Amino acid sequence: MIGEPGGGGERASASGNRVLVVDDDAALARALTINLRAHGWDVTAAPTGAAALDAVASARPDVVLLDLGLPDMPGLDVIEGIRGWTRVPIVVLSARQLGDDKVDALDAGADDYVTKPFAMNELLARLRAAVRRAEPAQSEEPVVTAGELRIDLARRQVSRAGAEVRLSPTEWALLEVLVRNRGRLVDRKLLLHEVWGPAYSTETNYLRVYTAQLRRKLERDPSHPRHILTHPGAGYRFEAEPAPEGSQ
Repeated sequence: MIGEPGGGGERASASGNRVLVVDDDAALARALTINLRAHGWDVTAAPTGAAALDAVASARPDVVLLDLGLPDMPGLDVIEGIRGWTRVPIVVLSARQLGDDKVDALDAGADDYVTKPFAMNELLARLRAAVRRAEPAQSEEPVVTAGELRIDLARRQVSRAGAEVRLSPTEWALLEVLVRNRGRLVDRKLLLHEVWGPAYSTETNYLRVYTAQLRRKLERDPSHPRHILTHPGAGYRFEAEPAPEGSQ
């Protein structure tokens, strides 16, 4: 599956950059690991989607090399789980060559798409380019604790006082945007764009309805919220540290 490297000259080095290889094909994962390490990469391997989500949090790779055909969950779900809390570059490595598969992966948050079979030198160049384009590293955490709440952005799970809270897809999307921007005011128009799409900009009643639903599920006293706060006429803010009693 791995093509011969082409061209002569010095091999570019990754200078110790960390890559997470996610592939359930043990032989291919081993070949990739050997080649990447030979070119200076620090490699971690994960054979499943669940292992990949854990490894992104624990190994903190500079780039993720992801096969879409995983045994436990769709590759697109892995991309969305990673994108729930971090902007680490994701390069998809897949035998699927249909245009729709590429579009779906890129829309889900992948940064690049390489089809099998591939030339190793091209793959290395794409990984280096993804790392160069990456946003500066931030202090991102996959799990956010806020009072009784435990919000796992990677696994899209919420619990309150140890009990799982079930959210609708729209409720989760709204909560995710607020939590990723915790401590900061999020403009109403931005929230509408992020949750409902770019065609929405004035439907502020949607925000009132869904923040009310979130408060009923997540706040100890929904009428006096301490985490999901409203800035009248401006937007909303999520506070991990409980706001004073009586805040709106």
